Amino acid sequence: MPGKTDIIKSSRSLVARPLLFTLLVLLSVSSLAQEARLIHLSQFQEDIKSEKGKIQVINFWATWCAPCLKELPLFEKLQSDRPDIHIRLVSMDMDLDPNPDKVRRFVARKKLTSEVIILDERNPNKWIDQVEKKWSGALPATLIINNQNGKRVFVERELHAGELEKLISEVSQ
Repeated sequence: MPGKTDIIKSSRSLVARPLLFTLLVLLSVSSLAQEARLIHLSQFQEDIKSEKGKIQVINFWATWCAPCLKELPLFEKLQSDRPDIHIRLVSMDMDLDPNPDKVRRFVARKKLTSEVIILDERNPNKWIDQVEKKWSGALPATLIINNQNGKRVFVERELHAGELEKLISEVSQ
């Protein structure tokens, strides 16, 4: 018959195993999420120019922008459905809150798999026209680029599934 110490050891083991399993599952799921990287505009522009093989879909968003958050699943679905397209989600949170960890926590919580960039530029009025001259600065905004044929499309509003595919098709031709 087991003694009191054996029962305590056994009950600890019963608690520890599920806890360990849960921890391992959480760690593996969080590793699927993209790590948001902090870069300057010049590096971002260089990254865009250097991408020759894929169409790029660049979405400008912020954690505080409701329409942005509504359309994020659209870009995530595109990321999984179309490996021939490079998705970049560019967070604009730095203009209001200079703490990139807030965006990183958001990315981990939402398990975003698209590339997430945090522009280390505090004043969007100084650089938005370098991204697109027609851009007023409103969010969400999406830029679709094909560096092989030089075509690009810019949309300054929330997109829907059919629209996004149509715009990608336009720059592909």
